[in-house]
Amino acid sequence: MIFEHKSVLLMETVDSLNVKPDGIYVDGTLGGGGHAYEVCRRLGEKGSIVGIDQDAAAIEAASARLKDFGEKVTIVRSNYCDMKSKLHELGIDKVDGIVLDLGVSSYQLDTAERGFSYHEDAPLDMRMSKSGLSAYDVVNEYSKEQLEKILFEYGEEKFAHGIVGGILKAREAAPIKTTLELAEIVKRNVPLKVRKEKNPCKKTFQAIRIEVNGELDELKKGMSEAFERLSAGGRLAII
Repeated sequence: MIFEHKSVLLMETVDSLNVKPDGIYVDGTLGGGGHAYEVCRRLGEKGSIVGIDQDAAAIEAASARLKDFGEKVTIVRSNYCDMKSKLHELGIDKVDGIVLDLGVSSYQLDTAERGFSYHEDAPLDMRMSKSGLSAYDVVNEYSKEQLEKILFEYGEEKFAHGIVGGILKAREAAPIKTTLELAEIVKRNVPLKVRKEKNPCKKTFQAIRIEVNGELDELKKGMSEAFERLSAGGRLAII
């Protein structure tokens, strides 16, 4: 699948950066390069941008999209929460603006084999970096208390107790391996009224995705590092 992702709040976000022609900018969640492209359009000869993303498909797509801007663009495969060390490696102390577009991208949701979607059958994965802890590990190895905590705190799922009970019962018989297996467990363990009103899987899948990718820990660390790297008058735009 071709990496396609429509940039959210594109003009509003880039306008808020008040891009200086000779400034240095960071797109910490590069994705398909939409925000970075618009920043590049506003840079002069001495301006530059560093794009960071942990997804190899995003890196490939953004590299192709931004190639015409040449040396203005530096792309790094990493996580935005490590921007401090990555900028240090590039010899950059302070920057004039940083963009962070948080959460899962449309490309990741639409690529069934990544395991983010509850609409398509695929192995339970949900790893943005394609390495480390997976959704399979969380669903099949976490304790009852851990799973309920995740669903309550990261998904605000009020039916967490029933859903977790269903997960525990199912995995006693066999490991839960796919997204649709998990989705069916969720549907069976929420009230009928909820199933009729909407797909009840969203909160559970969101909660597990956040746990797998350590998103809230990343946000805390990433914001701290972003503020530390901003120059006087610099701006941080978070979607």
